[in-house]
Amino acid sequence: MVVLVTGAAGQLGQALQAIAAQYETLHFYFAGSAEADITDKKSLEAVFTAVKPDFCINAAAYTAVDKAENETEKAYAINVTGAKNIAEVCKKHHTTLLHISTDFVFDGTKNRPYTEEDTTNPTSVYGTTKLEGEKEIQQLTDKYYIIRTSWVYSQFGHNFMKTMLRLAAERDTLTVVNDQIGTPTNALKLAGALIAIINSNKKAYGIYNYSGEGQCSWYDFAKKIFEVNNVIINLQPVPTTSFPTPAKRPAYSVLDKTKIKNTFGIAIEAWDIVL
Repeated sequence: MVVLVTGAAGQLGQALQAIAAQYETLHFYFAGSAEADITDKKSLEAVFTAVKPDFCINAAAYTAVDKAENETEKAYAINVTGAKNIAEVCKKHHTTLLHISTDFVFDGTKNRPYTEEDTTNPTSVYGTTKLEGEKEIQQLTDKYYIIRTSWVYSQFGHNFMKTMLRLAAERDTLTVVNDQIGTPTNALKLAGALIAIINSNKKAYGIYNYSGEGQCSWYDFAKKIFEVNNVIINLQPVPTTSFPTPAKRPAYSVLDKTKIKNTFGIAIEAWDIVL
């Protein structure tokens, strides 16, 4: 089976490249934005015609949460128009789409893990565009898996873990918010889950949640990062109000993974074990 990966230069794209060789029955084709620009339907058409993918993992997205508040058109072009384009091209080429979405489609006002059926209510431009992208896909193709995930980190790209380690090398003291609760997700584990869905040969299309197990605050996450990497630093917890940001973050965005575990038999480890 041929698997096309768009957004190959991003964090998840690089994670998929790192594990692709483990799967001999799958032929991966990794396309960066220069080759497969999801905002340009003609660009996608050319790649799909050449590659003839059975599956497409769309790892291309606009993920700069705060910048999106001022770069609305750019976020919309990538997260909404891009999703629409890729759904239409997948439909035309009979390709199954695996699309990555986010916990930011929820407002974070609950106090128990969000299921796939919970009411969406994004509070940021980023979350709104990702939700609109989901809707475009659902309207345009039947063969799709939308995977909502959260707090993705790895040794690749830009993410919280790498930022914390960089700042710790520059400072003696760090403050991190402790009243936003969610679950870190290792990009390599997310990549493995996507491949497990492909290899399952099931046609259980729809929306699924995937993240690490358990929950923590950003402060807890930072504390574990420093512990694992033997970094000694004065780490202080602070409320969100101490760090005003252009985009509002969900206060609670833990995802319920029951559906993806039961449907595909995917085992998910605790976030603090796989770090």
